[in-house]
Amino acid sequence: MNIKAQYAMVLNLDKCLGCHTCSIPCKNVWTNRKGTEYMWFNNVESKPGMGYPRKWENQEIHKGGWRLKWGNLKLTAGGRTQKLLNIFHNPDLPVIDDYYEPWTYDYENLISSPRKNHQPSTRPKSLITGENMQIKWGPNWEDDLAGVSETGRYDINFRNLDYSIYLAFRNVFMFYLPRLCEHCLNPACVASCPSGALYKREEDGIVLVDQERCRGWRYCVSGCPYKKVYFNWQTGRSEKCIFCYPRIEAGMPTLCALSCVGRIRYVGVILYDANRIKEAASAKTEQEVYPAHLDMILDPKDPEIQKSAAGQGIPKNFMDAALRSPVYMLAKEWKLALPLHPEYRTLPMVWYIPPLSPISEHTQDAEGLDVIDSMRIPITYLANLLTAGDEAPVRLALKRLMAMREYMRSVRIKKSPDDSVLEAVGLSVESAVSMYELLSIAKFENRFVVPTKSETDENQLYTDQGESGYPG
Repeated sequence: MNIKAQYAMVLNLDKCLGCHTCSIPCKNVWTNRKGTEYMWFNNVESKPGMGYPRKWENQEIHKGGWRLKWGNLKLTAGGRTQKLLNIFHNPDLPVIDDYYEPWTYDYENLISSPRKNHQPSTRPKSLITGENMQIKWGPNWEDDLAGVSETGRYDINFRNLDYSIYLAFRNVFMFYLPRLCEHCLNPACVASCPSGALYKREEDGIVLVDQERCRGWRYCVSGCPYKKVYFNWQTGRSEKCIFCYPRIEAGMPTLCALSCVGRIRYVGVILYDANRIKEAASAKTEQEVYPAHLDMILDPKDPEIQKSAAGQGIPKNFMDAALRSPVYMLAKEWKLALPLHPEYRTLPMVWYIPPLSPISEHTQDAEGLDVIDSMRIPITYLANLLTAGDEAPVRLALKRLMAMREYMRSVRIKKSPDDSVLEAVGLSVESAVSMYELLSIAKFENRFVVPTKSETDENQLYTDQGESGYPG
């Protein structure tokens, strides 16, 4: 057993407001220079829709992630040898129009325009070419289902569903999907890079790009199935979400999590067995990847795991954080949080709690229909998004969320606790109360359990420095 620590995040889609407040501080701090205008390390998409960049989920087009070939795990776009043979040609790469050509406006014209009969106007100008341009797409083009009647048909999560039914006005549904780099356990971007510039940090699992080694081949961009690696057209280097590691090392949460108005984000540490990565990612069917992924996550309360982790150099403060990790509770213990598109076989470490939704008008009178199947958001759609089409984990998560709410209503409103609803979904009263406290208005220290950089590193910080604390 090879025990590793990994920072991870859970997002509760049941509470996302779609306010984009998470995206703004990320944009202002990490992508505020030339060449990064179109980069959104964190963005919020409206579902259904094609997303950002366009059709990022369609791996028939982009060939991101991994696939099984004759029982062996292979990059969908081919290995490093194939990439080196075609180093100057990458047909799977998204073009700038799939994102959007960044633009500004000719504001000077408003001031310097000569006197005329009509109000002067500003025209959009490309930040790349400097020429006038026509805006045809943007990072929030489908916000709140804008234009989804045209673009919704390209949403691959409608697999096994008739999209035309669910895009009709009376039956349409919507929820928000915040996205950032998944910091996967089996990252395809790292394996795709011919120069070895992308790497996964040994101590905490954060995936980064070495700017000195990057040669701008952009195979990391096409290799990432989530399209969360971007190419800086000014510097000729790739860039991506860094999980705010300067903040994380100081024990602070990421900017997107800290600024979240709806308090939907949870950051914590999990322990996993690195020796089982290949086995989990190589599961025979796409539906078996998620259970195998879950089995890799180790129980920090197990004395044997604690002993092995200490023996393998896991710092005590990381171990203590793993014991209080909200990610472990939501993803492994209660099985509420699910990975995004596990069929990509990258073993993502950003998890999502599926959203509940109102009862659909066209199903509420149907006899014998489970209440879960009567919800406005189709279970099949959520399963295609979060569990490779396997509906059972989605049903369990939604039923547990409903049972928890019903039990707490019986306690607080009816004043007559009814734990039978919990027994039906395999929850104890203690678990339901803990779940309620974490998912409702949890305190800062419960939502973010972020250890500082390991104690050993902290003690060695000033080993070679003078008495003043500065080098020299």
